[in-house]
Amino acid sequence: MSFPDLASLHALNPAQQPTYPERALVDSTVAQLRAARPLVFAAECDELTTKLAAVARGEAFLLQGGDCAETFAGVTADNTRNKLRVLLQMAVVLTYAASVPVVKLGRLAGQYAKPRSSDLETRAGVTLPAYRGDAVNGFEFTAESRVPDPARLLEVHRTSAATLSMIRAFISGGYADLRQVHTWNTDFVAESAAGQRYEAMAHEIDRAMAFMEAIGADPDEFHHVDFHISHEALVLEYEHAMSRLDSRTQQHYDLSGHFVWIGERTRQLTGAHVELLSQVRNPIGVKLGPTTTADDAIALAGRLNPDNEAGRLTFITRFGAGRIRDGLPSLVEKVTAAGLQVAWVCDPMHGNTFEASSGYKTRRFDDVIEEVQGFFDVHHELGTWPGGVHVELTGDDVTECVGGGEELLEIDLGNRYESVCDPRLNRVQSLELAFLVAEMLRARSV
Repeated sequence: MSFPDLASLHALNPAQQPTYPERALVDSTVAQLRAARPLVFAAECDELTTKLAAVARGEAFLLQGGDCAETFAGVTADNTRNKLRVLLQMAVVLTYAASVPVVKLGRLAGQYAKPRSSDLETRAGVTLPAYRGDAVNGFEFTAESRVPDPARLLEVHRTSAATLSMIRAFISGGYADLRQVHTWNTDFVAESAAGQRYEAMAHEIDRAMAFMEAIGADPDEFHHVDFHISHEALVLEYEHAMSRLDSRTQQHYDLSGHFVWIGERTRQLTGAHVELLSQVRNPIGVKLGPTTTADDAIALAGRLNPDNEAGRLTFITRFGAGRIRDGLPSLVEKVTAAGLQVAWVCDPMHGNTFEASSGYKTRRFDDVIEEVQGFFDVHHELGTWPGGVHVELTGDDVTECVGGGEELLEIDLGNRYESVCDPRLNRVQSLELAFLVAEMLRARSV
């Protein structure tokens, strides 16, 4: 089957797309993106597929996390290092405390576009186009800022390349070395029970590594880490332009990221997003919400993974804490009965958002944990593998989600609410989540 062109994709009336005022500027931008260098390599995508195959088989666990929506202004070395640090800490907790290999996947270096529930936003009687992420328009509430600008896609490429370069520099420079487990916790230990618990575990890791070195075992895996990037494949112009033919396999890969996913609002079986991602060889994900039927999931697998290849397809469920135990079982049971090779991952964030009395969008930490627990309980009852978690988080001490060990209240939200879209777990809450998930994983093996 030939690779679809943009015109054929737009003929499918794709959802959640910008309405650009000038088509000539769109075409010029796409042409420049087609000439831009790829952000990742096809062989790296294949490596991730192999790792996700282990997740699908129940031999590994996926940790996927990062910003709700990246911003151009947020691309700094400090911000990148902080997000990488908290993901490394969470991965160490899961690996050491639960004795399970962890596949590390950042929601980074490309997460610049967001679907919205409404095309318009009204403030004080003024109505403007909704903010759809820095890939599309500006956050500032002015008519000029909110006009979709295709030239922003070039900035997405530039800032994604910069973020990815920083990630690779930190990793290759030894920042991810297990001997750095204490360094990752600097300025954090005394501030929280989770930090102190992490530090105690870091001491245990130190002793274990000293023993390994004493007996002459010092595997290379101790000193480097595999880390991949991901984002929602939303704006068709960007994803199509970044899809390239691989000379090794003569197949197309979306080289804007290692892993790309289709959102709950764009997973129409005959829609443009499913059509495009069915034609690339990346490992891909699909968000499945409470309206998803088992027939929907099975049909999506048929389109996106017709060869039933393990590691190719990940189902990311987002039901909400109150719906997960009722909605997920039939989905998992029927997909499993159909013999489909998929990795099951829990997104405990998007089904648990509400508006606080102060007007801030927020999430309760307890609801996040309750959805993850429900996800684990369902898989335990069915004898299937709870393959991972997909969370919106930051390495900074923001106040966007209530609860957790710091006992943040709704009145605290305004102290450091920095997200331009959805609320994220802060560093303390992210580490608390990792310890709680590790306990769930450990309980499965007892």
